Amino acid sequence: MGILSTRGFPDILRERLEEAFGPIRRIYPAIPFTFTDYYDDEMGKGIERFFISFARLASPDSLAEAKIATNRLEEDLAEDGRRKVNLDPGLISEASVILATTKNRAHRIAIGRGLYAEVTLIYQSHGFTSFPWTYADYRSAEVQAMLLDMRRDYLALRR
Repeated sequence: MGILSTRGFPDILRERLEEAFGPIRRIYPAIPFTFTDYYDDEMGKGIERFFISFARLASPDSLAEAKIATNRLEEDLAEDGRRKVNLDPGLISEASVILATTKNRAHRIAIGRGLYAEVTLIYQSHGFTSFPWTYADYRSAEVQAMLLDMRRDYLALRR
């Protein structure tokens, strides 16, 4: 899961995520979110991007429910109608990284309840390959290194 936050990784966020999805396996080091100013008006400056993985594997058909749960959590943690966290649930597999979103675009597939899934990256030739629609942070070497680490964990958990 990718997380944007203006306040680090607050304990309440960890607690709520673990209530919803089970124990967190790993929290990767924060990186400054300087890829776009899209969230600045709502969240302010100084946004950080966190990636986390969970101890148990999720079924691909749970992605819509995960997005609904994270949207609810974003609303619960908002202040004065403004989000303080932006949660991007996704799935990593042997072959790809898939993200859930509320926004429909030509390359996204409906997964129910007004939500969509996007293949953001594919794994080939020992690394990830992006698409024209892949978010800039997911194209970065730093984020892809974290995702490769998550993929290794995923493959180990599947054994």
